[in-house]
Amino acid sequence: MLSAKSVFQEILANDESFALFCSIAASGESQGGWENARIAALVPDSERELAPKITRHGADEDKHGRIFNALMKKRGLDPVPVPPETDYTMLLEKNGIGLAHEHLKRDERLTVQDIVTYLSHSRVTEQRASEQMELLRKHFADDPDIGRAVRQISHDEDNHLAYCHEELLRFAHAGHGRAIQRTLRECALAEIRIYRDVSLAVMANMGRVLGWPRAKSAVLVAGIHAVYAYERLGGWRRMVSLRMPERRDALGGPASAAPEFA
Repeated sequence: MLSAKSVFQEILANDESFALFCSIAASGESQGGWENARIAALVPDSERELAPKITRHGADEDKHGRIFNALMKKRGLDPVPVPPETDYTMLLEKNGIGLAHEHLKRDERLTVQDIVTYLSHSRVTEQRASEQMELLRKHFADDPDIGRAVRQISHDEDNHLAYCHEELLRFAHAGHGRAIQRTLRECALAEIRIYRDVSLAVMANMGRVLGWPRAKSAVLVAGIHAVYAYERLGGWRRMVSLRMPERRDALGGPASAAPEFA
């Protein structure tokens, strides 16, 4: 039976597809780490208290990149080039979602509106990350090879999502509510389209590596389009709602260490 679990099991069981999966994930996490580090360095003076949390966010993303690289190393694998059509983070940036890398490379203080944009973008993408890791945790939390990594990353992504909710609510109460809702909507509608395109590209690459028959690939493609149709018709709204999280001050301390892999 074709299911999300069976597809992931097939990808994880093959060295070439596993290396591609981990390389794509590590690349995205590393880019996220760089972005957060630059944003933390450029936070406006009025929001300097937020800088340590942004730094922690970036440190977590860097840690996740190291975890995926360690998983490859454990199996004696090297990272592989990431096909550009599968690079979720860079495609978001190229489509104007979040803060432009060209902007972040300059040593110019960000504005409060820039921080609102950053947090809104993060709220949308962390929703996706949290859901993806929840799916992996559901099926692989006890896996002897990747279980610890899945649990650690999933915990961190939930923290990141809680942090975005809490900080955006703070900015909304300070008078930025309309800008936040407008930015969240724009980000969500763009993200679901990019996520669809990246998912199709990843599945196409995995299909070539694993030799999937045309019928199997067609079923997976149909499933990806079905998810997009649901999200376009209203599922995107889950990415723009704001509520005070149970995890308060989720990024208020230092980043936890990455688990060791023998």
